[in-house]
Amino acid sequence: MSELILGIDDAGRGPVIGPMVLAGCLITEETEKEFRRLGVKDSKQLTRTRRAFLEGIIKEKSEAFAIQVMPAPEIDGKNDSGINLNDVEAQMASKIINEINKGFAKIKVVIDCPSTNRTNWREAVRMHIENLSNLEIACEHKADVNHIAVSAASILAKEEREREMDVLRKKYGDSIGSGYSSDPKTTKFLETNIKKLEHHGIFRKSWKTWKKANHDSDQKKLC
Repeated sequence: MSELILGIDDAGRGPVIGPMVLAGCLITEETEKEFRRLGVKDSKQLTRTRRAFLEGIIKEKSEAFAIQVMPAPEIDGKNDSGINLNDVEAQMASKIINEINKGFAKIKVVIDCPSTNRTNWREAVRMHIENLSNLEIACEHKADVNHIAVSAASILAKEEREREMDVLRKKYGDSIGSGYSSDPKTTKFLETNIKKLEHHGIFRKSWKTWKKANHDSDQKKLC
């Protein structure tokens, strides 16, 4: 069998609303070439329609895939315990590797690195891996652009994140937006619903965006 490549990428690191998702996709070199021909690329470069189409093919053609979802309250809990988002992502990446690394002779793992310090973050991932003997692990910036396996993982992560957001949109309305602070719809939704939905588990209350909106809401009450 040709070389096996496990790509890992995230979706939803920064939003103030909704979960963070990490996905891993294990493919062969032959499948990598096929995915390239099909136009698999970083999920940010694709429309949702195209991502959804490619997601089905990726799940069908990959040797294995795994997805980790961390809801907003769990992210806040980690933050309150002194575990920053980079460490959270390192733990999630190791869980994906442990789930997929069953019975394969050798795997090259390529992870899109969220940290400026690639070496330290790679070690943070390694320390939670159950079996390192058959793994070659690389943590790179822009891996979702430069490696097809990571691009495929980015598509899986993004589509899973979008499904999670669709559930929230169905419950709370389209005005929730994308969940990102840069989205005016999301910002307006946060300002309008910060008190009403404070305990519904959708906001990342450890985020500066939420804290500022909460402070501004309290100040308005005092005026």
